[in-house]
Amino acid sequence: MATRSSRDAVRHWAAASRRQRWKRQIARSVWVGLHCLLLWLSATNVAQASFFADRFAQFPDWHKPAVPAAKGDLVYPDWFAGDWTVTTTLVDLVAPLAPEVTTPGFESNRAYLSQPVVFQVRFVPASTVRRGGSPTAIVSDRAYNGQNLAKAYLGDRAVFAVKVDPNNPNRQITLLRGDRQLVSTVTARAIEAPDADQFLTTEVFQQEFRGAPQLYFNQVETTTAYRHDAGASLPIAAVQVTAIYLSPQDRDYFKAGDRPVALYRYRLEFEKSSAASLAPRATLK
Repeated sequence: MATRSSRDAVRHWAAASRRQRWKRQIARSVWVGLHCLLLWLSATNVAQASFFADRFAQFPDWHKPAVPAAKGDLVYPDWFAGDWTVTTTLVDLVAPLAPEVTTPGFESNRAYLSQPVVFQVRFVPASTVRRGGSPTAIVSDRAYNGQNLAKAYLGDRAVFAVKVDPNNPNRQITLLRGDRQLVSTVTARAIEAPDADQFLTTEVFQQEFRGAPQLYFNQVETTTAYRHDAGASLPIAAVQVTAIYLSPQDRDYFKAGDRPVALYRYRLEFEKSSAASLAPRATLK
């Protein structure tokens, strides 16, 4: 979901910002898991020979994945359709290259460990969020979801809006106070659906932070394993790993190589929501 990339990006940025004003806004992400990961994967039958099973099994020995370029929007299974209350909990964080290479805000994010964050999301037919979109393809309402997630972490007053490019569903911009902006573009994506009740996806985002004296870029990967159980009180549960990679502009880029400088693991729980108030959908002009 779009919110996955914004969560850690905005929070990482805000944590760095608290420490030294605008230089401290250089970190990211993500938005996005859980310890006993192998046990969870085994219980959900994900532990089979696959790209995703291999990646989860190797945590925290994580490397930048080689996945195909993203084309169009991410289409979800039909069981995502509707409004949901999501509880996301950070269960682990790792700085694989510390102390040689670290990122601003990483230590501050330890305060979020085991602290559930609750927000609203919705998944809708593509035709309701994009002109010419399919009426049968279920997609994330990226503007609505991204704005709710950003506000859950930063507060209502810190976030002005989240807008989605009408010509590219994979590009969105988060507008923050102080003329700050976070531009996020999905550049690569991989998907697996081992059975009708499992959905696994990796998305790679390019992040651009605007508003500081100097632009800052980085790359974020979010890999998620969703499990559906229609009869459960929480019909959708997921494990999620978010990895933050340095951009070529960073002085430590070659030290890091294809290794992440920060890893976050989350547990996600989806409960059906009766909230029917639909915020206006915003697009880039």
